[in-house]
Amino acid sequence: MGKLKTLIMLLAVVILAVVVLTVGCAGKEKEGEPGQVTLRAGHAVNEGHAYHRGLERFKSLVEEKTGGTVQVEIYPNASLGDERDMVEGLQLGTVDLVLSSTGPLGNFVPEMNVVDLPFLFRDKQHAYTVLDGDIGQNLLAKFESKGIIGLAFWENGFRHVTNSKRPVNKPEDMDGLKLRTMKNRVHVAAFRELGVDATPMAWSEVFTSLQQGTIDGQENPVAIIYSHHLYEVQDYLALTGHVYSPAVLMAAKDKMDSLTADQREAVREAALKAADYERSLITESENNQLAKLQEEGMQITRPDRAEFKKATSGVYDQFEEEFGPELIEKIIETK
Repeated sequence: MGKLKTLIMLLAVVILAVVVLTVGCAGKEKEGEPGQVTLRAGHAVNEGHAYHRGLERFKSLVEEKTGGTVQVEIYPNASLGDERDMVEGLQLGTVDLVLSSTGPLGNFVPEMNVVDLPFLFRDKQHAYTVLDGDIGQNLLAKFESKGIIGLAFWENGFRHVTNSKRPVNKPEDMDGLKLRTMKNRVHVAAFRELGVDATPMAWSEVFTSLQQGTIDGQENPVAIIYSHHLYEVQDYLALTGHVYSPAVLMAAKDKMDSLTADQREAVREAALKAADYERSLITESENNQLAKLQEEGMQITRPDRAEFKKATSGVYDQFEEEFGPELIEKIIETK
């Protein structure tokens, strides 16, 4: 009887040891598996813009490629702050992903402002070749030392001028207009060459300022002008195409470093694929949006871009030393 009791006790000890070992191993295995991560992605425009639709495609691709272990939440309408605030948020760890125009990016990587030189790009294909090639990738790489990962160039589009005062057909028509610009030294300098009272202002303040007459006009791509209903407060649109404005999808470096290698690769691949999609949305919608702006009563003019290019050529002299004449020339000569 005593031997049986001892045997039962030994068996119980063995079973308990096996259970503890199994649970411990299972716990270690579970601990080593990547947990679900949520990435907060912000942008400054509304849900009708290609930025938002592009981020929806990005979200879908990331979640598909990671088997749902990485989720993306999209915050439009500057709900996480204006563009500069959100880029700073990448450094502070309060934002994980930001899709921003290049306007504020020179505050973090000064060389980024080179793309804002007036009439630098001949057309969209020229811009794509430069930005998706070595020049653009070298610019994106400079963000890493600032705690930011530049994932891909997306698109805002060629920028045009709207105002409530008069039609613009030639550079002289710009003289004296008070226009909102981005907080970008190159943009401000270019408009001042045209005699414009350039007024840097956060995008979230623009519609109200136009409505109240605090400013006469602003400059942005057609998609922004249309999706934000600027035709309600602006009578004239001049298709100046003075600057091709890329957008940049960026991630917080610390957040990217916290992902597994496979997750990081999935995020990078999704950023590039969604870039192609977002660019196509901008291109496909522009002609249709111009027609609708005209239907809404905007008077559209098509100034001679060569005249505006000549009138703003002094900006190149101002920034040539800062950006380097070799870089500017390399961009211009890219085929």
